Amino acid sequence: MSMASTAAAAAHPPRPMTKEEKKVIFASSLGTVFEWYDFYLYGSLAVIIGAQFFSVLGPDGKPLYDESTRNIFALLAFAAGFIVRPFGALVFGRIGDLVGRKYTFLVTILIMGLSTFIVGILPGAASIGIAAPIILIVLRLLQGLALGGEYGGAATYVAEHAPNGRRGFYTSWIQTTATLGLFLSLLVILFTRTIVGEDAFKVWGWRIPFLVSVVLLGISVWIRMQLNESPAFKKMKEEGTTSKAPLSESFGQWKNAKIALIALLGLVMGQGVVWYTGQFYALFFLQSILKVDGYTANLLIAWSLLLGTGFFVVFGALSDKIGRKPIILGGCLIAAICFFPIFKQITAVANPTLEKAIETVKVTVVADPAECGSLFNPVGTKKYTTNCDQARDFLSKSSVKYSFEEAPAGTPAAIRINDKSLPYEGGPKMADSNKAMTGELQAAGYPKAGDPAIVKMSSPIDVFRAQPAAIIGLLFILVLFVTMVYGPIAAALVELFPTRIRYSSMSLPYHIGNGWFGGLLPATSFAMVAATGDIYYGLWYPVIFAIATFIIGLIFVPETKDRDTNTYEHA
Repeated sequence: MSMASTAAAAAHPPRPMTKEEKKVIFASSLGTVFEWYDFYLYGSLAVIIGAQFFSVLGPDGKPLYDESTRNIFALLAFAAGFIVRPFGALVFGRIGDLVGRKYTFLVTILIMGLSTFIVGILPGAASIGIAAPIILIVLRLLQGLALGGEYGGAATYVAEHAPNGRRGFYTSWIQTTATLGLFLSLLVILFTRTIVGEDAFKVWGWRIPFLVSVVLLGISVWIRMQLNESPAFKKMKEEGTTSKAPLSESFGQWKNAKIALIALLGLVMGQGVVWYTGQFYALFFLQSILKVDGYTANLLIAWSLLLGTGFFVVFGALSDKIGRKPIILGGCLIAAICFFPIFKQITAVANPTLEKAIETVKVTVVADPAECGSLFNPVGTKKYTTNCDQARDFLSKSSVKYSFEEAPAGTPAAIRINDKSLPYEGGPKMADSNKAMTGELQAAGYPKAGDPAIVKMSSPIDVFRAQPAAIIGLLFILVLFVTMVYGPIAAALVELFPTRIRYSSMSLPYHIGNGWFGGLLPATSFAMVAATGDIYYGLWYPVIFAIATFIIGLIFVPETKDRDTNTYEHA
């Protein structure tokens, strides 16, 4: 820390929030909650939406795509929203540095809100055919672009209102918004499902959460219209020192581009994978791997978010005292060390029958290696044609841990369960083979559908039994890791870059780290599980990236908590 930074910090000792500052934080945070709510609705309802919009009928009146392919398309449409986020960061970051913070994130919330509302009224494929999925994907792309511009604007706006020595605390309220948005979307979905019933929800009730967003949009726009431009940007505008080409200055000059690269690899990459592991992959793991029903899995995650969200502010405030770097990098390291034992314990509590089967039942695929290809399939579009690949795909989707044994050329594929070997026939007989194998696996000790040992909650307040309480406790620990890495990240990014190019510079690494490294984590991790036959193997994805961020950040990331963001002009 330089003497100038120390002097600046001493000249602005901590003080209570003013009424105007509270209004800025509330308005920015509330609007961002609604944006995340809009964005996550799709992810939470991807399977139902897939049935509505990707069930395109052929000339014979039958669906062109089977259920698995529809689900793949739905997940790809979800991923599209993440993939375009960095481009939204570039587009709106540039506008934010040229025109101003306030009006830019007013535009982003309008785009997000209207796109979400239109999804709620968009006719399905049964009504308008192929136009339905095309329009849906366009709306998802617009949502991703809007979100790419929203976060940088909100974080920059709040940080530029915050006094020195309190930026971690002030911006940490923005950090709660992604989790609160996810929580709000889960809450509205659960409430709607309860009111209209599951059957009606699948047909038309799923539209209600999307339609509700127009009310949230109206509130957000009205609140944001009351705000003034940030003092740092106003001062810069009055002095004529705004950047004329923020993108060129941010990424075309090595002194600034270097800081953006360090921010991505030494802070945001690890933060992104820890964030998505602790919330999205945990939900995916409960449902797709441990076979916990969707209602229970969503409630367990919702409770952990409810208990943990306040810690974003705790760690944000703590970063004002001890620094951004030790908390973010410490969170990455602790998470990387703890992911495997925590997820194994979640398995033991949530589905003890599965946990015991994994330990005691030995399953081996015996086949000619020439018949066995790679099952790594993160986008889910690959079709398996050989008996070996179809057998392994079946075992992976059944959460069965298996190993592979090479057999002589031409040997038909078989699955050996303990000492019993059974031939596996794919192709037209695949359904019969899967049914027979399921029976054998269950006889050997793998759980049956509806196994009473699998955790199941009867209501949102059914949390006072040992099983759901223990799982919520484990998920809460994962959320704590999320709050450690995410609570101080906005302040850290804002402080790394000069005011004139801050919106552009901080938005791009943030959205690459979260949108690409984080957003694509669930699909990639499950592909790793499928490719290896180990239900925990997908955790190597966040572990490796979190450790890489810890090492890079430790060496290259400077501590920034005492920088004066209103005068600091050189990266």
